[in-house]
Amino acid sequence: MRAGIISLVLAYILSQFFRAFLAVMTPYLAADLATTPQVLASASGYWFLAFAVMQIPVGAALDRIGPRLTASALLLCAALGAAIFARATGHMEIKLAMILIGIGCSPVLMASYYIFARSFSPAVFGTLAGVVIGIGSLGNLAASVPLSMAVEGLGWRGTMWGLAAVTLATAAAIWALVRDPARVVHTAKGSILDLLRLPQLWPILLMMAACYAPAAGLRGLWAGPYLADVFGADAAEIGRATFVMGLAMVAGNFAYGPLDRILGTRKWLVFGGNALMLVCFVVLWQRTAQSETLAIVMMAGVGFFGASFPMVMAHGRAFLPPHLVGRGVTLINLFGIGAAGLMQIATGNLHASVIATPSEAPFAALFLFYAGLIAVGLLIYLTAKDRTD
Repeated sequence: MRAGIISLVLAYILSQFFRAFLAVMTPYLAADLATTPQVLASASGYWFLAFAVMQIPVGAALDRIGPRLTASALLLCAALGAAIFARATGHMEIKLAMILIGIGCSPVLMASYYIFARSFSPAVFGTLAGVVIGIGSLGNLAASVPLSMAVEGLGWRGTMWGLAAVTLATAAAIWALVRDPARVVHTAKGSILDLLRLPQLWPILLMMAACYAPAAGLRGLWAGPYLADVFGADAAEIGRATFVMGLAMVAGNFAYGPLDRILGTRKWLVFGGNALMLVCFVVLWQRTAQSETLAIVMMAGVGFFGASFPMVMAHGRAFLPPHLVGRGVTLINLFGIGAAGLMQIATGNLHASVIATPSEAPFAALFLFYAGLIAVGLLIYLTAKDRTD
């Protein structure tokens, strides 16, 4: 089992990389393919939407055929997408590549969560989930300074070819090493509709939709254009800044993991962390162009406090019936990733609609939008029932 989990974690590192790498690629793609922030926002949004749309069939596949075949087969799509990206000559190929990569990455985290849910006590699910995301967030770090160095040395096309090869090798490793857990013998039937009828789940689903998109959007897309347009940062500076934010996200995931057992609550841990992320966005809104240092510190705060994904997932997992675990965790993931995809497209349109006079005006609008989204999610989440088993 251990080797199989390691292969899935490697795949999740790639998933985290692919959702974040466009922030560093921005100046290179703009120079070679004349891409704009709005084009890349759409491409990033398509990644998230493709990932989200796949969650329902992925959940059914996990319950019916298991994580080994589900994850290894779909990851081949990501390898194909990376190859198409490497050969891209226009915007449509970039968008197609991101869709395929999103499809390919869609099962890898949920496959590991499925194994945890089947093989370990629910009480430790949050800790295990946090560890996987914490390690997987190394992909965020790789999509910063290391990516900038790779592109400088190999070019962005050579780098993408290398990523296609690594993704293909990881798919082969999952096929060879993952072992499916024993099937649950259960006479009860069920579907996504049964999960949607659980009133305890709805505040958690909506909180997931509100809390994941802001940090993912800032790190994965807007950090680069923000630092470049407002502070004149070059690719190396953007790489360093996103590296700092990536480190904060890694630390945040490891910090959230055991705190539910230490504090005896999941609800208030999630609420408090996201309230602090809201504060960071308010500071970014109010002090958008004050200093690059303050901006990076607040971005790191967003990364750290916004790393509540595994704890929200664990909170929802506590209410799932055993025979619907696969579909349940992917449903929760759908709300997070789907909202992130929609928000990428929405924020791209918002950024394009605001006149850049002064240059920070479009980004101030983005930060206010994200702050409002988090605030609404927190208000809804107040109605959630706490549970730590």
